[in-house]
Amino acid sequence: MTPSFAHRQRGIALIVVLILLVVMSLLAIVSLRGTLMEERMSANMMDRSLSFQAAEAALREGEALAATKPVLPASGCNNGVCAIPDPAAIPRWQDATVWSSARTAVVDLGGTTARPRYFIELLDDDVPARGTCTTSDDISPDAACSGKEQRYRVTARSEAAGRAQVMLQSHYAVP
Repeated sequence: MTPSFAHRQRGIALIVVLILLVVMSLLAIVSLRGTLMEERMSANMMDRSLSFQAAEAALREGEALAATKPVLPASGCNNGVCAIPDPAAIPRWQDATVWSSARTAVVDLGGTTARPRYFIELLDDDVPARGTCTTSDDISPDAACSGKEQRYRVTARSEAAGRAQVMLQSHYAVP
């Protein structure tokens, strides 16, 4: 007597189901990897955005300091205020000692407190002003307009250990 056809096919269903299970598991793992990568990318983008906002707030604080025409040191930097840079030296924003003496801005980013640092440096003193002299909220109405201005470079950097680092610069003219 020969075994029936149905009796010989019993184990094949199990093998097919196991192969399908392996294929579905691989698809799930690939999908999960893509989702985790997208989550990391969005977290990095949010971190960079917060660092950018903190650096921009520090930049505005530095511009407000420059508007007061602070007393400059004879050379180098003191408490975030720097004299005219030496063209032969490396840029100040690449010097770690300048950042250690830079000013710290405390910025509240909606539950997250950032401490970006900034410094200002005089680029040129008593330069002919671009455009015409106007009166604004920054200049008192009785201030005489000399037609000259001081030009500052404000550099701000926001960073945290293992997080995004953002550095911004602006040039700011004070009549």
